[in-house]
Amino acid sequence: MAVAAPIVGPAIAVFWGWGPALAWIVLGTIFAAGTHDMGSLVVSVRHKARNIGTIAQDIINRRARTLFLIIIFFLLTLVNAVFAVVIGNLFVANPGAVIPIFLQIPVAIFIGQYIYRTKSAALVPSLIGLVILYFLIWVGQMVPVDISPWAEAIGMEPRNLWVIIMFAYTFIASRIPVWMLLQPRDYINSHQLFVALAIIAAGVLVGWETIVAPAFNDVPEGSPSIFPFLFITIACGAISGFHSLVSSGTTAKQLNKDTDAKHVGYGGALGEGSLAVGALLAATAGAASTRADWDALYADFATASGGGVGNFVSGIAAFANNLGIPLQLGTVFAAVVVIAFAATTMDTGVRLQRYVVQEIAELAGWKKLSRNLTLASLVAVAVPMAMALLPGGGEDGYTFGVLWQLFGTTNQLTAGLALSVIAVWVTRSGRRSWPVIIPLIFLLVMTSWALIANLMNFVAAGQWILAPLDLIIFGLAMWLIVEAALALRSARRGDPGPNAAGPEAGPAGVGVSKDSDAVTKANAPEARGDDPDRR
Repeated sequence: MAVAAPIVGPAIAVFWGWGPALAWIVLGTIFAAGTHDMGSLVVSVRHKARNIGTIAQDIINRRARTLFLIIIFFLLTLVNAVFAVVIGNLFVANPGAVIPIFLQIPVAIFIGQYIYRTKSAALVPSLIGLVILYFLIWVGQMVPVDISPWAEAIGMEPRNLWVIIMFAYTFIASRIPVWMLLQPRDYINSHQLFVALAIIAAGVLVGWETIVAPAFNDVPEGSPSIFPFLFITIACGAISGFHSLVSSGTTAKQLNKDTDAKHVGYGGALGEGSLAVGALLAATAGAASTRADWDALYADFATASGGGVGNFVSGIAAFANNLGIPLQLGTVFAAVVVIAFAATTMDTGVRLQRYVVQEIAELAGWKKLSRNLTLASLVAVAVPMAMALLPGGGEDGYTFGVLWQLFGTTNQLTAGLALSVIAVWVTRSGRRSWPVIIPLIFLLVMTSWALIANLMNFVAAGQWILAPLDLIIFGLAMWLIVEAALALRSARRGDPGPNAAGPEAGPAGVGVSKDSDAVTKANAPEARGDDPDRR
C-alpha cells in the first residue's frame, strides 16, 4: 500500500470541506479501490504474476503495453519526486524523526535475515522491531538531527539536501533483495499503521469535542474547483493506480494461494481507506481547536497543500496528547509514521521504476540500458530527483501543490487504465463487467478533465516543463483509452483477444490453472526478488 498518500491527500482535500472528502473516501474505497486492487492482483496471478503494463499486451494489444509502460514511468517519476519532498519537509520540521527512521533500516535488515535464515514466522520479530522503533522515537526526541549547517555550508536548502540523501538511499535500497529490507520494514510499518489508527480512535473518544472544520468550505475565489480536483487531490485515499503496479508486480508473487487475493487486495484497500478517514479526522478535529485556527491553516489552496502533512502530524500529536503522551513525543511519533510510509513507497517506487526503465529500453532495443542494472537504477533515481529539485514556482523547487496535483492526476489515470485492462479480462472471462466499468468511466472522465485544466493552468503560468509533460500524458492516455475501448468492444462480441489461449494464459500462452499453482511458481526464490540482479 502507498500508505503515505492517503495521509497527504485527505489532509489537503478538506480544503473543500470534510463532507465531500469523506463521501469520496468512503464511496471510492468501497466501489473503486477494492475492485481495482483485487482485480489487479487476480489478473496478475492469472498471468504468471507479471506487472499490469506487460499484461496489457496479452489482454489489449502490443501497443497498449508500450503506452501503459510510458504512463507508468511518468507516474513513478511523480510518486518518487512527491514523497522525497514530503520526507525532506518533515525532516526539516521534525529533526527528532531522523534517528528512528535511519536506525529502523539496520533493525529491519536484521529481522529480514533472521526470518529468512530461520524460516520463522514474521509476527514476533516484527513486533520486537516495532518496540525498538518506539524506543528510537524517544531517543530521537532527545537527540534531534538538524542538517541545516551542512546544507548552508554547501549553499543548499536543507529540504533539497534531504531529497538528495533519500534518493541516494533508495538507489541502494532498490538493489537489495525484497526479503532483506523492504519486506521486514513493511511488517514493522504495518504494525505502526494499526497503532496510529488506534491512537486516532482512542484520542478522538477521550478528548475530542467537535469538528471545528466546516462540512462544506467556502473556498476563496480563484481556488481549484471541487470538480475534478477533489478526486485528484484525495488520490490514494480513495483509489490508487500505484496499487495496480505493486499488486501486479510484487504482491502477486507473495500470496500463499490465489484465494487470498480477496483479503489482501480488497481488504488492503479498506485498510487504506480507514487511514484516509483517520487523516481526515486529524486535519479537521486534531490540528486546530477553533474555527479561526482552522481557517488560518486552510486560508487558500497553496497554504492547504503546503501544510497538509504538517496538519496531520499536529492532529495526531493532539490525539496522542489526549491519551497522556507528551505533545513533543507525539509529534515525533506522527512524523515517523508518515516518513516511514513515504520511505517504503520510495523504495518500492524506485525498484518498480527500474523494472519499467529496463522494459522500455528492451522494447526500444537499447540493450545497454535494458541489461545494465546500475545504469537503469541511475535513470530511475535521477529523473524523479530532477523533478523534485528543479526550480519552478517556489524557492525550493515546484510548489508542493503543483507536484501533488500532477501526481494525483497521473495516479488516478493509471487506476482508470488498470481498470480498463481488468474490465476487458473480466468480460472475456464471462463475468459481470459493470462493477469495473462504472468506476473506470468515472475515473477517466475526472482525470481527463483534470489534465486539461492543469494544462491550461501550466500554460498560463509559464510552466514550460510541466505543461509539455501534462500534454504528453494526456495524449498517451487518450490513445490507450481508445485501444482499451476497442478491446472491450471486441471482448463483448466474444473475440478471444491477442492471447488466443484464453484469459488464464501465461506469458507464452500456456494455460494457468485456477488453483494456487500460478502463485506457487511465482513464489520461487528467484521470483520473490531474492536475486538482487533480477529485473
